[in-house]
Amino acid sequence: MLGKKSLSMLLDELKQDENVSHWHVMKEQEARYADFPDSLDPTIKQALQNRGVTSLYTHQRSAYDAVMKQDNVVTVTPTASGKTLCYNLPVLSKYMQNNSSRALYLFPTKALAQDQKSELNELVDEMEIDLKSYTYDGDTPANIRQVVRKAGHIVITNPDMLHAAILPHHTKWISLFENLETIVIDELHTYRGVFGSHVANVIRRLKRICEYYGSKPTFICTSATIANPSELCQELIGEDVVLIDNNGAPRGKKHVVLYNPPVVHKQLNIRKSATRVVNELASQFLKQKIQTIVFARSRVRVEVILSHLQELTKKEINTRSIRGYRGGYLPNQRREIERSLRNGDTIGVVSTNALELGVDIGQLQVCIMSGYPGSVASSWQQAGRAGRRKDESLVIMVANSTPLDQYIFQHPEFFFEGSPETARINKDNLIILVDHVKCAAYELPFKQGDRFDGLDVEEVLEYLTEERVIHHAQDKWFWMNDAFPAHNISLRSAAQENVVIIDQSDVANHRVIGEMDTFSAMTLLHDEAIYLHEGVQHQVEYLDWDEKKAFVREVDVDYFTDANLAVKLSVLEIDEEKQIGNHSIQYGDVMVTAMATIFKKIKLDSFENIGSGPIHLPEQELHTNGFVLQFEKETFAELREDHIEQVLIGLAHVMQHVASVHVMCDKNDLHAVPEVKAVYTEKPSVYLYDRYPGGIGLAERVYRQAEEVILKACEYVLMCPCESGCPSCVGMALSDSELEVKKWVRILLRDSTERTSIERTT
Repeated sequence: MLGKKSLSMLLDELKQDENVSHWHVMKEQEARYADFPDSLDPTIKQALQNRGVTSLYTHQRSAYDAVMKQDNVVTVTPTASGKTLCYNLPVLSKYMQNNSSRALYLFPTKALAQDQKSELNELVDEMEIDLKSYTYDGDTPANIRQVVRKAGHIVITNPDMLHAAILPHHTKWISLFENLETIVIDELHTYRGVFGSHVANVIRRLKRICEYYGSKPTFICTSATIANPSELCQELIGEDVVLIDNNGAPRGKKHVVLYNPPVVHKQLNIRKSATRVVNELASQFLKQKIQTIVFARSRVRVEVILSHLQELTKKEINTRSIRGYRGGYLPNQRREIERSLRNGDTIGVVSTNALELGVDIGQLQVCIMSGYPGSVASSWQQAGRAGRRKDESLVIMVANSTPLDQYIFQHPEFFFEGSPETARINKDNLIILVDHVKCAAYELPFKQGDRFDGLDVEEVLEYLTEERVIHHAQDKWFWMNDAFPAHNISLRSAAQENVVIIDQSDVANHRVIGEMDTFSAMTLLHDEAIYLHEGVQHQVEYLDWDEKKAFVREVDVDYFTDANLAVKLSVLEIDEEKQIGNHSIQYGDVMVTAMATIFKKIKLDSFENIGSGPIHLPEQELHTNGFVLQFEKETFAELREDHIEQVLIGLAHVMQHVASVHVMCDKNDLHAVPEVKAVYTEKPSVYLYDRYPGGIGLAERVYRQAEEVILKACEYVLMCPCESGCPSCVGMALSDSELEVKKWVRILLRDSTERTSIERTT
């Protein structure tokens, strides 16, 4: 009871804090139950009762009934509501009816796959049946792989392994594909944007192979709350689905607190660092030994917060009781951290969104988010990590000074009452589609008249024939290249290769401690960068860009590094344009050239800049889609050129943040570039572009919703309490009395909406 009392006392103290801008209480919710179905096998029923499950939640029963009628379903209920039984129950039932029945489980991460396998095995052990379930991922030993292919009744994997290791070698998986009755896709909401567009094409290939072997599986999908789960699911699997959203799971009382750090410079509206505030708040709970999770937006931020928390709490708790968790950690390390959280050895964990998904990490009482995670759906996923059973829990979101965070904190109703975002994919993106048609042709030849899950791809096949990748003969298209196509196609990023990070602190024992995608490596693994891993600082001694290896060594310094990326943009072709207010907007193809230029050394405690250095890495090119807001030169007639640049930088900052809210993407997926004299038109312009080859439709959606995006951006800048511009609105704090960036940004936005508003009213 001590822990509970301590949380209650700390809640009372927090209520007195003047920086709490909004306090929302989610009341307890009683469970709603349904009886076991009459058709449920007695062995399954007995096993559930032995584990203390005497009835089902309403949504579990609805999902079971629909799947047993062979309907595809998507179950949408909150975190920790028992979604696992929505698929395990029908899969086990089908096995009991037919012992040769097979199922394929897809999870977006290895950690989630391992976690779900443990839960499934416990139920199977209780049933005392000969059902074999195996995880098949990059960590599966070679000698086990053959066993999985031949004997796995339930194969648990991730989209990457399905894409690169299972589908290309389907002839080794005949027993799976001939008897495949169920495909489970968990955490459906994660399959959006680039990743989702790729995975939808992997599903197209999977269905094509199932058809070849004579099976037609039922899909069971589960998702966190988003605005369009049925639409996303139908787009992903290419079939109709039944929506199950009658959640019957209980919920404990949850306090959700919005905490806006104090203003430390009133004229410039600069707030105290969110990272510092998170450290102070989290350390209060950790010192009381209240299990706490802290979510940070980036790998670097995870390591910075982790090292601070370990230092702040070292008198009260062992530093090993607070751990970091993020992509780049090796699998064994992640499994060990998950176990220590479940058994209570680890009191605090600082994580990226890698722990946002439903990995079982036990009963955490407090969740603290460093900044708005970027979407309402993601926020509720993270909030769901606290109070996963029936106890009282606390969620604190600490605002950054970014427009996105301050917009949410000024409009709490958007977060608490608004509908969650719409998740989108573009599976017919030409670059993505061509990649997967290549893979599909490698797996099975295309015949004349064949469709790719309903899509006519004959033009793509003819293009690949001209490129001498496939061969056309006797009304069939055959793969003819020596290369193995799936191996070079990444589902998750534009970069096809990761940079491996090698620790050479011990001269006799060099070891791999992590990996990173090439785009991130440009700014995080350049020579002399400080790379943080589990709170330990490493300096990059040498980045071998050609071999994709970064050699690091442990160091003890009081700073971390942050790098600048110089971006040049050229317009290749304009597809659409229109007048908006006094200005014009365009949408089309652009070429982006990015280059890491210099890095800064930033002090760990004060975050001040204490030095810099050059970065020598090659340019990276990106052919994508872009949106441009274009102004006439006369608009800026009274401003100097350097002032025009500052105004456009401020406008780009606001537009990027507000637009990312409206198209439900991470702000890093939609980049903004201001240009005083754009090469294409020689006019002042602000570009927004998709950070992915070929684009995934983000810039196009900004173009379609331009009036609304610009109107919201204008309202937001108007509401900011600063005088002439600050980090919360235009992204910079200026003391130059000659230039009022905020005023100019407001004028540009207003002039882009006035005529539109008049047209609406006439």
